[in-house]
Amino acid sequence: MSRTARASSSAAEVALPASFARLGLATPADLLLYFPLRYEDDTHLTPLADLVPGQSVQVQGRVIAVHARPRPRQQLTVTLDDGTAGLTLRFLHVWPGQAGRMAVGTLIRASGEVRASLAGFEMVHPRWRTVTADEPLPDSLTPVYPVAAGISQSLVRRHVARVLATDPLVDTLPEDLLAELALAGFADSVRFLHCPSADARNAELTDRSHPAWRRIKFDELLAQQLALRQSRQQRRLRGAPALVGGTLTQRLLEQLPFALTVAQQRVWVEIQRDLASPYPMHRLLQGDVGSGKTVIAALAAAASLDAGYQAAFMAPTELLAEQHWRKLQEWFAPLGVAVGWLAGSQARRERQAVMDALRTGELMLVAGTHALFQNEVAFADLGLAVIDEQHRFGVAQRLALRNKGGSPHQLMMSATPIPRTLAMSYHADLDVSVIDELPPGRSPVKTRLIGDARRGQVVTWVGEQCRAGVQAYWVCPLIEESETLQLKTAIETHASLQVALPDCRIGLLHGRMRPADKVAVMADFAGGRLDLLVATTVIEVGVDVPNASLMIIEHAERMGLAQLHQLRGRVGRGSVASICVLLFCEPLSELARARLKVIWESNDGFHIAREDLRLRGPGELLGSRQSGVPLLRFADPEQDMDLLALASRAAERMLQACPTNALAHLARWYGERQTYGQT
Repeated sequence: MSRTARASSSAAEVALPASFARLGLATPADLLLYFPLRYEDDTHLTPLADLVPGQSVQVQGRVIAVHARPRPRQQLTVTLDDGTAGLTLRFLHVWPGQAGRMAVGTLIRASGEVRASLAGFEMVHPRWRTVTADEPLPDSLTPVYPVAAGISQSLVRRHVARVLATDPLVDTLPEDLLAELALAGFADSVRFLHCPSADARNAELTDRSHPAWRRIKFDELLAQQLALRQSRQQRRLRGAPALVGGTLTQRLLEQLPFALTVAQQRVWVEIQRDLASPYPMHRLLQGDVGSGKTVIAALAAAASLDAGYQAAFMAPTELLAEQHWRKLQEWFAPLGVAVGWLAGSQARRERQAVMDALRTGELMLVAGTHALFQNEVAFADLGLAVIDEQHRFGVAQRLALRNKGGSPHQLMMSATPIPRTLAMSYHADLDVSVIDELPPGRSPVKTRLIGDARRGQVVTWVGEQCRAGVQAYWVCPLIEESETLQLKTAIETHASLQVALPDCRIGLLHGRMRPADKVAVMADFAGGRLDLLVATTVIEVGVDVPNASLMIIEHAERMGLAQLHQLRGRVGRGSVASICVLLFCEPLSELARARLKVIWESNDGFHIAREDLRLRGPGELLGSRQSGVPLLRFADPEQDMDLLALASRAAERMLQACPTNALAHLARWYGERQTYGQT
């Protein structure tokens, strides 16, 4: 690869209006990659005699009549004639002087949808302008850009034309790689997408299948892959303590009341190898609900303690963090290891005692919420940071915990399986381990869909199950009454179920309760002192009560696939056959119907994650809006899998053989907004 690319600088001489910042455009280079939403074909005229209702066409004719109706219901109608037929232009919102601009005898060129009316064909609020008899038609499609109030299409088009005229549009791909991939040139692609020729097929532009779009999508994926690999390289330059398991790790393995599954053993080998390396581990441990991720994280923590370093478990909610704390206590207390607890709800004296013990190194293992990364918390020697449900934390929060120990190893866990395409595109800087096997003895959860009209029957059936010794969850989306969302609330449902099932012991759990009250309710439910727990989605993750085998979810049509799968995963954790009932209200939207169909048909978290990606896109699945990783604007990892694979290989090649090209490519796409290296 002999050619050296450079980021173009000529375009920098073109200053953008300050208002363009509202469009996310800071530099002329940004404008180059600001492509149209759609295109209008103004390259030919349709004779008025050939008009067909429902068509969107461009016409031209002279004004033969103008009629302005005054307020209160102001209206302007203008009749055109081109010698073949007539057409009425109807304007319901009229600006001062408009009628004067459209006087009889004026030649008008208008575009819009043709409608049939009692008086003949008409266009309502068409695009129009006055023209001269010899004014030529454009020889390219007219781009329509995303704009905001106060920013006109003509202003954007004018500045795009200026940038295209001054920027050399240097290709950042080395010549041999460009030829090998058989992609269109960057300059030709950019110019074409901003100004397509008249014979371009609009469908190829709209569905982004045109070769020009293919090149742009490849470049975007390549920039993402380069940035993520650059992040990995930078991370490996930082030193990290080698955490090699010893006596404590072995004792923990031996005292576990179960044997690791084959998948858990494989993942543990991968993590052990990372922990023993001289650079920070940055690994994502993913597995379906109940697959046993926590015990692997506990083994990693034991290895850290064996090497003389502290370990911290961070979870997004106090309920989940407390579940980790209790589980770690159960495993580590018999080994003589104290487990600390740190959360925002703690009394100040208790918090201070834990922080002092962490600072001096007296406390080696701690679990907590975001309180762990507050400024006043300091560790003596943090060797491992475990972050559960990592997509719920922003990049700044994850960085804050990592920086507590300089360069601790980092193990992130997620019970939301990530499809392969997203792992390749958004997590290329991570090593990914997958637990793809459930512990033995788990029975699949049966899922039933029941309309809200049969809610009374469900209540009666739940009562029968509870009286037979079954423990059940009843999940509601909201805590209390909402005027905008007419949903069953936890408080209202709790009260009504107490009336309907007076002989059942019913508890209530929601996020606004005092932490001590939440702990007491969960302890009563886990201890079998409650038959039925009415709760909000606060129980979505982390709650582990093996005897609970029945789950009722109200207004399931309002919830996402990942959330439904997580909630369903609270049952089926023991050997008893479990059932999840999804109560829904009619009418169902197409999206809600599709979600419920997926969750009803499958218990496979990876299949559900793929369908979630298909239905919603990557944003919510990844938590990317808070993660520091920009979402793709043009490419779709699922639809453009072939381009993603090419970009992945090209990124490795460019970083090794022509790093100058790689830097130029990153500068073009991200400028100074490269945040991948910080994640």
